[in-house]
Amino acid sequence: MIYWEEEALNNRERIFAFLYQHNPLAADQTDRIIAEKVEHLLDQPLIGVQRAGIPGRLLIIPDVSMIVSCYIEGGEIRVMRVLHQKQTFPD
Repeated sequence: MIYWEEEALNNRERIFAFLYQHNPLAADQTDRIIAEKVEHLLDQPLIGVQRAGIPGRLLIIPDVSMIVSCYIEGGEIRVMRVLHQKQTFPD
């Protein structure tokens, strides 16, 4: 089961809104790719990486230059944040 934290949903919404202003098709495609890649975690929960100083795992999505921060425990995936790769990761 995948749970999207409010902050992650807010991140997706901001990303979508920003892209939509410039290219609605790109906004739709980017959001779809993010959702699809997160869904892959259900079958392959270890495809993300762990980084020192950052809790949980990071799913790097180079197709759209995004990073998804998540916790994986058993069959549950909790998506915490969705950030562009050039953004500074929050504390």
